[in-house]
Amino acid sequence: MLALLHTSPVHVPVFDALRDEAHPGLELRHHVDADLLERARREGPEAVTGAVRVVLRQAVAEGARAVLCTCSTIGGVAEAAADVAGVPVLRVDRPMAAAAVAAGPRVVVLAALESTLAPTVALIGEEAGRAGRPVEVRTLLVEGAWPRFEAGDTEGYLRLVAEAADAVTGADVIVLAQASMAPARESAGTAVPVLASPAPGLAAGAVAARLG
Repeated sequence: MLALLHTSPVHVPVFDALRDEAHPGLELRHHVDADLLERARREGPEAVTGAVRVVLRQAVAEGARAVLCTCSTIGGVAEAAADVAGVPVLRVDRPMAAAAVAAGPRVVVLAALESTLAPTVALIGEEAGRAGRPVEVRTLLVEGAWPRFEAGDTEGYLRLVAEAADAVTGADVIVLAQASMAPARESAGTAVPVLASPAPGLAAGAVAARLG
């Protein structure tokens, strides 16, 4: 069983659908806690370390062989808390970051939440160091997108993300920093490769759950 830590309930059907499509037979157990993201935005990601550790212990107690954190803002905190879990703890955006580094040195990160930018840039830098590749990372906050997401206007949210991607120039690859942005890949018309985290993140989680 793979446990998933979400900070929004919108991710549950997304990952269930990805599981059905690519990983039949994988059991998913969803833990949703929107307060983790709100607190991380107010006080910084490290402020939720204790709460994340509680969720990890609960997931393992319920039988999780691995845990996948789908929130980019607190993904680093979850990874760092793996020692208390005793099972692999993955952040959903790490495989995407590795793919971005492999795609080329000019990386543009799009995010709807400012709190996601720094953790994503740090992760790409970490993967670049691991691969021994130079990268130049630019960031772009998609103005007005997050209020639409919070209001339930998913169509408007994704439209703004796609428009922001289409406006990017001078890039080898575009990274969608938040899992909720993934569907915008389908509507973006840019010739620049656009990467999203859910599919590769779940694939890594499935491997970890099998081996855990």
